[in-house]
Amino acid sequence: MTRALFIIDVQNDFTEGGALAVEGGSAVAAGVSALLAGHPNAYGCVFASRDWHDPDSDNGGHFAPSGEPDHSETWPVHCVAGTQGAEYHPALTLPEHTIHIRKGQGEAGYSIFDGVSAGGDKTGELLITNGVTDVDIVGLATDHCVRASGLDALEHGQHLRVLTDLIAGVNPEASEAALAELAHAGAVLATSDVVA
Repeated sequence: MTRALFIIDVQNDFTEGGALAVEGGSAVAAGVSALLAGHPNAYGCVFASRDWHDPDSDNGGHFAPSGEPDHSETWPVHCVAGTQGAEYHPALTLPEHTIHIRKGQGEAGYSIFDGVSAGGDKTGELLITNGVTDVDIVGLATDHCVRASGLDALEHGQHLRVLTDLIAGVNPEASEAALAELAHAGAVLATSDVVA
């Protein structure tokens, strides 16, 4: 049994001061770093995803072309490939062996399973290659990319734990609904105290 950690979109544009800031995002970055520092052998694999949107398109309608984004299907411009906003938050310290996943290139790309590694491998393939059976998930935002990534992990047969003290959402009610949906689908809701 190999346990992996999914770190979802802990990026400058999703934390305080960013283009699409999530309240508590900076605290999540620091908390994830503390978890990894305190439990360096807890995970056989660490995956970190980033939105990495194309600069010269609306990324499949993901960026609002004009007027106000609806913050459901369309969003302000964020996490454009190669910009400071797309970089990991400075408080996030990742292990050297982290598998970096870029998603949302020309599309919305909410789930870590929508992205690929630097070598072009899909997340699902990398889980199989590395013998991963269990996944802990942390990051941003609870009601969007954490939700989508968690549901896809369950679809891929993973035993999923959502570490609820290391996530933050855009909308409190939608975040609660997302956690309920994940639990109903088979995820375990826990805090990072369970990590050994």
